[in-house]
Amino acid sequence: MMFDKDRFLSWLDDQAIAHHTVTHPAVFRVEEGLDLKAAMPGAHSKNLFLKDKKGRLWLVSARQDTEIDLKRLDRVIGSARLSFGNAELMQSVLGLTPGSVTAFGLINDADRRVTFVLDRRLWEAQIVNFHPLENTATTALEAGAFRRFLAQIGVAPIIVDFDQMTLLRPAGS
Repeated sequence: MMFDKDRFLSWLDDQAIAHHTVTHPAVFRVEEGLDLKAAMPGAHSKNLFLKDKKGRLWLVSARQDTEIDLKRLDRVIGSARLSFGNAELMQSVLGLTPGSVTAFGLINDADRRVTFVLDRRLWEAQIVNFHPLENTATTALEAGAFRRFLAQIGVAPIIVDFDQMTLLRPAGS
């Protein structure tokens, strides 16, 4: 059974992963929520669900102000020509709908089909903010809590410096 927002937030509680969630009107794009985010401390994210021409799935999470050059990123992360994954695939693998893409969706990827690519600036942030599986709320985790979340679900992100377009940590290291 896929996690939804309530089940996910309860799971965080069960794992003793401290979090703070703010409910707000639905936000579909980074630009729409700037006023809401200004009142919330920490780094805010933008998230892309991608597929490459070999059929591999990728989730890229970066700070909201990051420029992501998909034509260069494929070479950095070792993928083959990246494009956006369709809504049906995203729903079946991550349990997410367009506008709600989030790193927290990785909890629903039981088969670990998705490779997680994380912006260095999010990895180094003291607090990170993501939608809790739907775009009507934002959940903040401190860095240690976010890393515990990833460890609990068995995900080791690839860390990329998007400013330099370099790989800082390959998957599994």
